[in-house]
Amino acid sequence: MTEHTPTRGWFKSSRSANNAACVEVRLGVDTIGVRDSKDRSGPALAFDPAAWTGFLTTLKAADPH
Repeated sequence: MTEHTPTRGWFKSSRSANNAACVEVRLGVDTIGVRDSKDRSGPALAFDPAAWTGFLTTLKAADPH
């Protein structure tokens, strides 16, 4: 699912490099938005909180650090 989203509330991970080649996230009550930092006016992916939590859990389990 994609949605067009306004610019408020978006942030990059603290682990992101200092360039524009990152994704940005916006945490909402019912939807977590993810967009390409190079195309901020473009569409964003929208996830429900359970899907987002599952995604983060999987990433953290795979992180060797």
